Amino acid sequence: MEIESAKCECCGLKEDCTQDYITEVKAKFDGKWLCGLCSEAVRDEVSRGKKPFGMEEAVKAHMSFCGKFKSNPAVRVADGMRQMLRRRSGDSSSSPSSGKKYSRSGSTSQVSDASSFSLY
Repeated sequence: MEIESAKCECCGLKEDCTQDYITEVKAKFDGKWLCGLCSEAVRDEVSRGKKPFGMEEAVKAHMSFCGKFKSNPAVRVADGMRQMLRRRSGDSSSSPSSGKKYSRSGSTSQVSDASSFSLY
């Protein structure tokens, strides 16, 4: 059983897989190899039911979506996970009634002045 490196045709992520697995994935997604995250996003798009997408249309739509974010893959993966979790939890958009939005701080340091920090 040989292991090969396969590159996702949506996001460009590389995974080490067997040839049998690569063939199986390509058969499911219109001849294209998709990583686990992208394949879940495409399956989700097909099953959502808002638009009657077939597999081919869902793959094309997801490839288009990924093309917008290829310049910063870390942001794309995080955003994709956030959207997938929202869909699975039933929250398709951020609720204005919640009043809370979470964001990352502009700096990595949580302590602005080292002299004001004490371990005791």
